[in-house]
Amino acid sequence: MASIRMIVMPTASESFSMQALYWHEPPKVHKRPKMVTCGCCSFFGRRASLGGTDKDNKEILFDEKFGKSSTFVTSTLREEGGVAASSSREALLKEAIHVISCELGWIYGSITEDILTGFKLHSRGWRTIYCMPKRSAFRGSVLINLSDRLNQTLRWALGSVEIFFSRHNSICYGCKEGKLRFLERFAYINTTIYPFTSIPLLVYCLLPAICLLTDKFIMYELSTYSGILLVALFMSFLASGILELRWSGVSIEEWWRNEQFWVIGGISSHLFVDIQGILKIVAGIDTSFIVTSKAFDDEDFKQQLYTFKWTTLLIPPTTVLIINLVGVVAGITDAINTGYQAIRPLMGKLFFVFWVISHLYPFLKGLMGRQNRTPTIVIIWSVLLASVFSLI
Repeated sequence: MASIRMIVMPTASESFSMQALYWHEPPKVHKRPKMVTCGCCSFFGRRASLGGTDKDNKEILFDEKFGKSSTFVTSTLREEGGVAASSSREALLKEAIHVISCELGWIYGSITEDILTGFKLHSRGWRTIYCMPKRSAFRGSVLINLSDRLNQTLRWALGSVEIFFSRHNSICYGCKEGKLRFLERFAYINTTIYPFTSIPLLVYCLLPAICLLTDKFIMYELSTYSGILLVALFMSFLASGILELRWSGVSIEEWWRNEQFWVIGGISSHLFVDIQGILKIVAGIDTSFIVTSKAFDDEDFKQQLYTFKWTTLLIPPTTVLIINLVGVVAGITDAINTGYQAIRPLMGKLFFVFWVISHLYPFLKGLMGRQNRTPTIVIIWSVLLASVFSLI
C-alpha cells in the first residue's frame, strides 16, 4: 500500500427513474435529490514526514501544494461556469498563475483534462486501485436529451483526439522512463483512439443495406475450418463480455443500451470528431462548444426526453436509418418479383439489416416521438444523402 498514490471510484449517474433511452439506466431511487454533485476522489500516498515544523508552516506547505484560490473555488459553484464579469483581468491572471503553480491539481490543456491528468500521474509512476463500494461514492446527473447527449459525447471524443495528436500521445509518451505499465499504456491508447472506430463502424452499418440494394451478399461461403475459427472467435468475445459484466455488476439490459448508444454516437459524434480533430490540430481551426445544463425539474423529464434540438450530429444516424429502411423495402420487393428461390438469401441479408436497425432503435423511437417534431432540415439532408447513396 506504500506505493499506492490514488484510489479511483466511479461516479453513479442519476437523473430520473424512467427507462433511459440513450445510455444506461441510472440507479433507481425513490426521490431525486435537489442537488446532485459529481467528482473524482484521490487519496494520496504517505509522503515524507514534516517533523519539526509548526502548525503555521504546515498550513503554508498545504497551500503551496493544493492552492488557496477563492476565485477558483467560487467558479466551480457557478452553474454556467467561468468567473464573475466584475473580475479584473489583472486579478484573474494572478489567480491563474497561483492555481497552475500548485503541486497537485488538474493538468489542463485538453477538453478531457481528467484523462490527461490520470495519464500523466501514471506515467510518473503513480499506482492506483479501483474501489467500487455498494453505496456510490459520487452521484452525478446525466443528460437525457439526445441532442445534448451527442454534443457531450462530441466534446469527450474531441478531447481524446487532441491527446492522441499532442506530445502526450499514449503510444510513445513516457517510454524512456518506463514507469507506465504495458496494460496501463494499452488502456490509455484505447481511450485516445476510440473515436477513429467511427469510420469502420459507419461502413458496417451501411454494408447490409448495400447488399439489399445491389442484390449481393456481405459474406462469402466459408469452409468448415474457417467456420470453426469464426465460431471460436465469437464465443471468446462473448465469454469475455460475460466475465466483464459479472465483474462490473452491469445487467444485460444496461449493457445492450450502452451498445445501442455506442453505435449512435459512433456514427454521429465520433465521425465529426475525426474531421474536427484533424482540422484543429493541422489547420488550427478551433471548435466552440455550448455547455449543456444538467439541472432540470421533475416536470421536464418527459419533455426533455423526446425533445429534438437542431444539430448536425443528427444527420448521419438519420441517413443510415433511412438507407437501411429503404434497403429492406427494396430487398423484399425484389424477392417478391424474383420468386421463392430468392427468399433464403434474403433472410441472411435482412438479419444484418435488422441488427443495425435494432442498435438504432432508440434513435428511431426519438424520431417518432409525438411531443416534438424532428427538425425539418435534418429530414431534408438525410433524405437527400440517402437518395444519392442509393442511386450510387
